[in-house]
Amino acid sequence: MTDSALMRIAAALERISPAPAEAPDFSRADAFVWHAAPDRLVPVTAINRVDMGLLVGINRARDILLENTLQFARGLPANNALLWGARGMGKSSLVKAVHAAVVAQGHPCKIVEVQREDLPSIGRLLTLLRAADHRFVLFCDDLSFSHDDQHYKSLKAVLDGGIEGRPENVVFYATSNRRHLMPRDMIENERSSAISPSEATEEKVSLSDRFGLWLGFHPCSQDEYLEMIRGYCAEWGLEIDPAEMRAEAIEWQATRGARSGRVAWQYFTDLAGRRGMRLD
Repeated sequence: MTDSALMRIAAALERISPAPAEAPDFSRADAFVWHAAPDRLVPVTAINRVDMGLLVGINRARDILLENTLQFARGLPANNALLWGARGMGKSSLVKAVHAAVVAQGHPCKIVEVQREDLPSIGRLLTLLRAADHRFVLFCDDLSFSHDDQHYKSLKAVLDGGIEGRPENVVFYATSNRRHLMPRDMIENERSSAISPSEATEEKVSLSDRFGLWLGFHPCSQDEYLEMIRGYCAEWGLEIDPAEMRAEAIEWQATRGARSGRVAWQYFTDLAGRRGMRLD
């Protein structure tokens, strides 16, 4: 066999089973994104987030998650957290805002975002983080599973840790529109059609039970919706007649058929654009 053939075989084996990822210089950034195939942690120098003071109507969830994260950052016991509920009510924004608040208080805690599609590689990520001298919040946004999705089994490595246990320097936060991380109609269908109904959904439904904290997010009231917009206007110094803003904002949410923090931000973005204001 020629040397070139051996080199091609070696390259193919390397692609099938790549060498373990090397830990990056964690001092380069406070946030990282995990990518698989090949495994790597990419630093994020400019995090897309809003100030915690602009998150309205979620005070209880804010206080609980902040206290839990501070405990973790100080080296004390802390729970994994599932933020579930209404769309656009600031679940992912709260996770990033809490991380910013903890870092601002002098705790060098890192946040690592993991895509749902990369959950099968999370065991390798935990091995990488276990050896690091930092504390990490793993963050998975919009987490949910379909009936034939096996990714939830990989998630147990984070929540339960297997034989090694979850690394002491890692905690896991996830957001989802579903409390049980799977569609309700799928749960009911499996219960009605399975030979052992209770066992058919036990493994998947109980996954959410492995989160120590369940933080629910619910649709906001009209007053809270308008308060969000007033907060954005104050933050960016945009002046507008209150009556005009109220009328426009209510019409905007009526056309969307919903009220939420996301809808409030979309209205404010439109308003700022019409006023020639940049949102840098």
